[in-house]
Amino acid sequence: MKRRGLTPSVLTVFRQWLTFAIALICLGSLFSVHVFPSSRVPVFPDAFKLLKPENGFRSWKGELRWVQEQSPPQLSKVPSSPMMIKKADNLNEISDFKQLWKAPSSRDFVQCVSPNPSYSSPGESRGYLVVYTNGGLNQMRAGICDMVAVARIINATLVIPKLDKRSFWQDSSKFSDVFDEDHFISALANDVRIVKKLPKQLKAETKALKHFISWSGMDYYQDEISHLWDDYKVIQAAKSDSRLANNNLPLDIQRLRCRAFYGALRFAPHIESLGKLLVERMRSHGLYIALHLRYEKDMLAFTGCTYGLSTIEANELTSMRENTSYWKVKDIDSKEQRNKGYCPLTPKEVGMFLSALGYPSNTPIYIASGEIYGGDSQMAELKSRFPLLMSKETIASVSELEPFVHHASQMAALDYIVSVESDVFVPSYSGNMARAVAGHRRFLGHRKTISPDRKALVQLFDEVKEGKLVEGKRFSDMVMEIHRRRQGSPRKRKGPISGTKGKERFRSEEAFYENPIPDCLCRIGTLGATNSVVTM
Repeated sequence: MKRRGLTPSVLTVFRQWLTFAIALICLGSLFSVHVFPSSRVPVFPDAFKLLKPENGFRSWKGELRWVQEQSPPQLSKVPSSPMMIKKADNLNEISDFKQLWKAPSSRDFVQCVSPNPSYSSPGESRGYLVVYTNGGLNQMRAGICDMVAVARIINATLVIPKLDKRSFWQDSSKFSDVFDEDHFISALANDVRIVKKLPKQLKAETKALKHFISWSGMDYYQDEISHLWDDYKVIQAAKSDSRLANNNLPLDIQRLRCRAFYGALRFAPHIESLGKLLVERMRSHGLYIALHLRYEKDMLAFTGCTYGLSTIEANELTSMRENTSYWKVKDIDSKEQRNKGYCPLTPKEVGMFLSALGYPSNTPIYIASGEIYGGDSQMAELKSRFPLLMSKETIASVSELEPFVHHASQMAALDYIVSVESDVFVPSYSGNMARAVAGHRRFLGHRKTISPDRKALVQLFDEVKEGKLVEGKRFSDMVMEIHRRRQGSPRKRKGPISGTKGKERFRSEEAFYENPIPDCLCRIGTLGATNSVVTM
């Protein structure tokens, strides 16, 4: 009996059924991929991985976390071709992010603070120099270090200086409350004799009370002041601020100032300890900006800056200025001050500035300041742009801060430490602290410090307010271009402004401690460059 084959009709039905089954399987596969994608994150190629840290970067952990937060959550679900496009976008984001935090090149500048081979230990003392400092913390610090140099010049024994207790801050702290007194004495033992107190037998002696002339040079101290030893055993300096010239002093004197400022005059152990703890807490949030927001009552009253304030607030500041006897200038045009760039940026303006530079809203910002005038209402717009605003009051406990709260100089010292150690430092005004921190950061390796061009910025801010310019790419490009060369790169200290005379000529110079080039930072291989290193 013969086996029957498949009839044409049966074969046609089988082929149709097989085609339908294959189509159904393909449709199911596509449906499962696009509608119910796998939750497993794919392994990215090496090009997606962050580069190793470059010089000047402490850690990339914080950066990696921030980049992931900025990436859209669906990144792991896109198919291969779009993912390669996204990879290029991410690499651009990483490059931009690195640029935001990258420190300027040191251009081979290194610390050079060692004295010349001919430098000798202090000779026989001719008498005692008693110093009464004046001003806030950083004005006093600069003055103390200048008086170390003056003591060397006039061959005096320096008595531990008296801190200012009469200024606006009314701080009762003594030297040893703010600074490490024993370290100060021992660190400068080869430069100047320093004692903690004036010998008892000299307390009743008649003293030569002097107001040293501001920005004086070697001739003044060697001739006029040194001659006082012929008649007196004790010279008393009534003030310490700006009593020594910024420039045209012997190299060994300039380097002594640096050794004193950056090494010998360190803060007391209890301040150093809490300051470093605050730095660690800020770093736990990733890379951070220290913002010296000089928008405090005393500064606004002193400068006459009332932009953005109510009439009542403006009148209060005017009254304060008029009733403060040691503030000599009373009649100030607030609008003119602001247009010339003489006013601190407002918190709102700082927020616009940082946004225009490209810093994302999740950037941790440490506010280094006292009480902000206007309180929360003045800070509202800055906080709306950058919610991660922190300060010593928010990252330290009440018990940790309790020993400091009634001592403005010690509180300012905590801000100083966090600011020097920050990844980026931005001052809203070029006051004493801003200058001191900027110089210290240069000395420690040209850490990134962005100095706002306030005169140029207020013009842009006013154009935005008037509707002539909008916040966006064009505005951002303009702000970044203005500040391309204002980020702490090595450069020689600026001399006086052309055309100025007398005290105004000296006042227009860049302060010595704001920029220690060329005296205390030298290029590798040049005469005077040494291996001597001073750390924080």
